[in-house]
Amino acid sequence: MGHLEEKYKKLKEIIKNMDSVLVGFSGGVDSTLLAKAAVDALGKENVLAVTVASELKPKWEQEQARKIAEKIGVPFLPIDKKQLTSEISANPVNRCYICRKALLEDTLKLAKEKGFVHIVLGDNADDLHDFRPGYKASQEMGIRSPLAESGLTKKEIRELSKQLGLPTWDKKPFPCLATRFPFGEKITEEKVRNIDQAEIFIRSLGVSDIRVRHHNKVARIEVEPKDFPIIMGNKDKIIEKLKSFGYRYIALDLQGFRSGSMNEMLEK
Repeated sequence: MGHLEEKYKKLKEIIKNMDSVLVGFSGGVDSTLLAKAAVDALGKENVLAVTVASELKPKWEQEQARKIAEKIGVPFLPIDKKQLTSEISANPVNRCYICRKALLEDTLKLAKEKGFVHIVLGDNADDLHDFRPGYKASQEMGIRSPLAESGLTKKEIRELSKQLGLPTWDKKPFPCLATRFPFGEKITEEKVRNIDQAEIFIRSLGVSDIRVRHHNKVARIEVEPKDFPIIMGNKDKIIEKLKSFGYRYIALDLQGFRSGSMNEMLEK
C-alpha cells in the first residue's frame, strides 16, 4: 500500500471511531474529500454535509456545493445564517475566530437535534502552520479536523481526490468574501456584493484565479502572472466595471495571486 493510501486508511479509521458525523461542507477540495471519507467509513446514513448560506458566500458557490454533495452521495443540508453581525462587520483581526465560533455554536445545536455525535471540519495539515484563528475556535470547542489529524497536506488531498475520481481535485480555493477586506475596514453587504460582482466579471474574461482586494477607494486585482495579458487586454472594460462600484483607482498587483495576502499586513 502506498503512502497516500495509508493516510487515507488512517483518515477513515479516525472517522469510523466517531460513529456519526456532521461535516462542515463547502464543496471545496478539503471538505469534499472529508465527506467522501466519512461516507466510505460510516455509510451515508451516518453522515450529513452542512453548508452555510449567507451574504458572505456567493450563491453560485452554494449551488455548486449541493451538486458536489449529490455526486459523492452524501446527504446535504444548507443552513441560512446572517454572518455580517456588528462584530464581524467591524472586521477585527480575530474575525475568523468570532465567525467560526458563532457558526459552530449553531452547528452543535443542529448536530444534537439530528443525533450526530461529532462535527468534523476540513482543516488540513498545512493550515496548522498559517494564521488560522478559526482553527483555534474549533479546538476550543472540541471540533475535530480528521484531515489534519491524519497528516494530510493540501497537495496530498488533491492527489488523493484525483485518485478517487472526485471532481474537486483541481478546484481553486475560494475563501469567504470577508477575506477581501483589510482588518479594521468595515464590511458591509454592499461592499461584499460589489466585490462578488467584480470577481465574477473578471473571471468571465477567462481568468483562472482572481481576488479583488478592497482598500477604501482602491481595488487591488490579484491574478496569476500568466493572466496579466488578459487583464491588460481588457483593462478599459475592467476599469469601467469597477468604477461603477465606486472605486476610484484600479490596481493590478504585480506579485500576482496568492491566498491570504491580507495577512501580510499583520505584524510578525
